[in-house]
Amino acid sequence: MRFSILGSGSSGNATLVDCLGLRILIDAGLSAKQLTTRLQLLGIDPATLSGILITHEHGDHVRGLKNFLKQHPIPVYSTHATARVVREAGIEGGHWKFFEAGQAFTLGEATIQSFPIQHDAVDPVGFVLTHHSRRLGHVSDVGHVTTNLIHHLRQLDALFIEANYDEALLEADTKRPWSIKQRISSRHGHLSNRQVADLLREIAHPGLRRVVLGHLSSDCNTPETALTHLRTCLHSLGHTSIPLHCATQNEPTEWFD
Repeated sequence: MRFSILGSGSSGNATLVDCLGLRILIDAGLSAKQLTTRLQLLGIDPATLSGILITHEHGDHVRGLKNFLKQHPIPVYSTHATARVVREAGIEGGHWKFFEAGQAFTLGEATIQSFPIQHDAVDPVGFVLTHHSRRLGHVSDVGHVTTNLIHHLRQLDALFIEANYDEALLEADTKRPWSIKQRISSRHGHLSNRQVADLLREIAHPGLRRVVLGHLSSDCNTPETALTHLRTCLHSLGHTSIPLHCATQNEPTEWFD
């Protein structure tokens, strides 16, 4: 199993997972043109995708879906509620397949375990993808670390998790009104660096081979701040060799094995 974050941030999110030729796109928040370009940069023909998983209906996670499906009518997996909202927004095409939040399903030889998360969307979910005993956790927008989230993210080989903001930088930000700051830091908003550190204290183990951070705010976080905070956390736990990376908005990451 290998994966690359095609882009992550408030302007668009998408992740590619490749399981020995079984290619799964998680979210399609970049434009169809950018999705195609970034897949090709990684050596992937968009027509070879096996399916698209949708975490939730916000524009930065589905913005490119409509035009992409016109070019590549591949299966789309989402909850019924998410599909309803996406379709009401005029996004059609593809072959929709439904699951309930908390349900596991298969896509080729991969098993996808979905689980509900807290975010201000109709039915948001995270995923754990398992292929030949390798486990990748993928959690994008989530406002609160619950016991259920911790349960599903134990014993992973790799994790993609949002680290949206630094609490001090958010408090000092002059661009956002108080109401927006409250929404971001609420239990249905986004995760801070401190909250991600708290999560890692629960789930880090010697077999965790990689942690990739995403959805960093361009104003209220920096890669250096997030990486320093979380590296300090992991080192305090004795995990000094787990690689940490930050995904960016503007280009795909390298392939992570």
